[in-house]
Amino acid sequence: MKFSRRDFIVNTALGSAALAVPAEAQRTTNKDHHPPLAKQVAEPGVPKRPAIICKTTGIDSLDAAYDMLARGDDTLDAVLKVCKDREDDPNDDTVGYGGLPNEEGVVELDSCCMHGPSRRAGAVGGVRNIRNVCLVAREVYRHTGHVMLVGEGAERFAVDVGFRRENLLTEHARKTWLLWKEYNSDQDWWGQSPEDPAWKPPAPMKVPPQAKLMSPEEIEERLEHLQARARELGIEPQLCRKAAERVLFPPTGTIHVSAVNAKGEMSAATTTSGLAWKLPGRLGDSPIIGAGCYCDQDVGSAGATGSGEENIKVAGAHTIVENMRHGMPPQEAGMDALKRIVRNYNNDMNKLRFIDMTYYILRKDGAYACVSLWEGYSEGHPHKMAVHDGTRRAEVAVSLFKGYSQDFPPEPMVPEDLKKEYLK
Repeated sequence: MKFSRRDFIVNTALGSAALAVPAEAQRTTNKDHHPPLAKQVAEPGVPKRPAIICKTTGIDSLDAAYDMLARGDDTLDAVLKVCKDREDDPNDDTVGYGGLPNEEGVVELDSCCMHGPSRRAGAVGGVRNIRNVCLVAREVYRHTGHVMLVGEGAERFAVDVGFRRENLLTEHARKTWLLWKEYNSDQDWWGQSPEDPAWKPPAPMKVPPQAKLMSPEEIEERLEHLQARARELGIEPQLCRKAAERVLFPPTGTIHVSAVNAKGEMSAATTTSGLAWKLPGRLGDSPIIGAGCYCDQDVGSAGATGSGEENIKVAGAHTIVENMRHGMPPQEAGMDALKRIVRNYNNDMNKLRFIDMTYYILRKDGAYACVSLWEGYSEGHPHKMAVHDGTRRAEVAVSLFKGYSQDFPPEPMVPEDLKKEYLK
């Protein structure tokens, strides 16, 4: 069964915004209505130093990074250890080598870092063919009088200072991209041609009087169709389901890391391959100092993952650090930044459902917090942060709103029991 991008949009975009919200939110469309607030828990206990925090995807690197802090290594070296490990892992399709590409099939990477003791910062954006952009970001402030380099210029700079060019598109990511191309278009030269016996003329775009969301059976049918095509494209059998889900539910990916040593020296970095299937040249918040990452040696550090465009508009990481400068504890400082995002949408739940944000916050004394706009992606998949302050662990974020976010562009509505399986 062939599904076009137009079919997908008609079936989902018109109905998702209204039907994705909880029942209590549907009872009103008043933009001044305040969405239901999640129960907020107390701040963590007595702060400890050294301490390092990050998105949970980096948890396996925290032991080594913490050991670096404990023996007195530079704080940015410890932070970049975690970031580089993710960039080097081809099985992480949201960062570095193996990251899912833009809509043209090209992997573009973004990163920034801040070194607290020297108060220096570097950033790169839209970088192709260079794997470890977190390290390139550091070289920007080491070797130039600039703070940010982008695109082709950033790539040439990386080569000049010793990085090698390489193809960042793994075979699995390439085949997943081909699968996405076929699924999302029957209006160009991708997918079936008229000479294919299974080809059908594209249906004209029609907007039904009442948009109908796909049933669980229809969702599963699409996934089965995508899995069958994935097998035809040569994707490994054990990875076909994952590839199909990546097409139907495009991932976003970033990792932020902040650290403080026993002396109170701090550093931070954020790195990403950005939105899967994004427009070429798109930059989110990750390479933007003050949005995706900000570190002030006198106060603390913060970083973000989630809806990058929304975070840029509130300069989220900088806002949080400034809040702490004025006396707010980490959790309160993060919640205030989330509320600024909410304010930008006049508390309109029908729009906020399609936005999500997680902040990772570390104060100079070792106090930390992880806050998020929504509880997670679905029931059983809460937002989390990894922490190491002598003990390595993962902690669930404190959310501003109850409930779960909905991807944008709108994904098909899926019952929670099925969505748990899709998002494993």
